[in-house]
Amino acid sequence: MEHTHIFRQGTSEEAPTLLLLHGTGGNEEDLLPLAELISPASNVLGVRGNVLENGMPRFFRRLAEGVFDVEDLVQRTHDLGQFLDWAAVEYGFDRTRVLAIGYSNGANIAASLLFHYGDALQGAVLHHPMVPLRDHKLPDLSGVPVFIAAGRLDPMCTPQESEDLHALLLGAGADVKLHWENGGHQLSRSEVGMAAAWFKEKFQVSQGSKN
Repeated sequence: MEHTHIFRQGTSEEAPTLLLLHGTGGNEEDLLPLAELISPASNVLGVRGNVLENGMPRFFRRLAEGVFDVEDLVQRTHDLGQFLDWAAVEYGFDRTRVLAIGYSNGANIAASLLFHYGDALQGAVLHHPMVPLRDHKLPDLSGVPVFIAAGRLDPMCTPQESEDLHALLLGAGADVKLHWENGGHQLSRSEVGMAAAWFKEKFQVSQGSKN
């Protein structure tokens, strides 16, 4: 399935392509500042969700706040995986080296990719995600690096939700770091800074040079 998107060529062949997945009401350009902070030399693929909720783009439907339309989530996850396959051919990047950076709804669809496909992502930065699916057998994620940023006062994504996701990914073999902020659901510069430091540790790549 097609997605409205942008692609920007990076300056380092070593760096993974960054898949940017916005929160509810966002667009394909929302997380460009995060990409610049985390890995400025990477290719960037910013994607807009195909679902509209009261005019606001999302990546999958929900029945109520915090209650996912599971059937739609599964289908949209499959569609996003197919879109990544297409984009890798269209733009000439290595499909096996894609790192998702997602916030809120975007983090949830990124987590769903991990829950469904062992080879969908090389790694992921998940800002304020929830568990996408309960009672679901995860694929082997041995060694896949995942950074989770969570807020202790997050009213939409409770600390228990973050702990559960952390445990499920660990149980599948992923290399998971759970970072806590003292705030709520909003993105903070400090958590993005921690994600950048984590990325530098896990993906030791030359940042190339900007023209």
